Amino acid sequence: MLRPSPAPAPALRSVLAALGSPSAVSEARTPALRAAQGPLSPELPLPVHVLGAAAAPGVVGATGPRPPRTHLAGWRFLVRHGDRAIAAADTMLTPDGWAFSHFFEGPYVAATERALIQAEALVTPYQPRLLSVPELYMLTLWLHTDTDADGASTAPGPEDLLVPLAPAPPGIAPHRPYRVADLLPVIGLRLGPPPLLGSAAGA
Repeated sequence: MLRPSPAPAPALRSVLAALGSPSAVSEARTPALRAAQGPLSPELPLPVHVLGAAAAPGVVGATGPRPPRTHLAGWRFLVRHGDRAIAAADTMLTPDGWAFSHFFEGPYVAATERALIQAEALVTPYQPRLLSVPELYMLTLWLHTDTDADGASTAPGPEDLLVPLAPAPPGIAPHRPYRVADLLPVIGLRLGPPPLLGSAAGA
């Protein structure tokens, strides 16, 4: 079951204002959104966290291997028309607070909706989030076990689950739940620095 963290009220207001603006919708590169007839509603807000190469597990710092850390990049809302999500709306934090960023559509919209439906059927309660790994062009549904946590908290827990969304990188099965302890080391290896020329690993 899912227990989502509430989105910041200004983030929701900014998306509602954008959906109510004919110019914002018409300028979006989202044919399905522009062609939609009838009401559109922003639903299922998810905090979007980013895991970069420098924060990947296994990266060695001055005091040894660093634990995985993420940073909150924004909040994403699925834009529903009728019985399905046809687009998504991203918000970002500005000096003046949360503000609408852009609309988009594509395979990750349907994949996110599918993964949320699957996660809702789980017995264990989770707080849903999104974890993005830009260097791998990878997006996962992050199921956080601390359902009372602030959506902005940045440390994946050992019992958390990650569900890669389709399309996933080669060798990583989409829509299969992985424990953080199993998947993050794989991500860390792929984000690690290449072997030095002439080393045994590069031979």
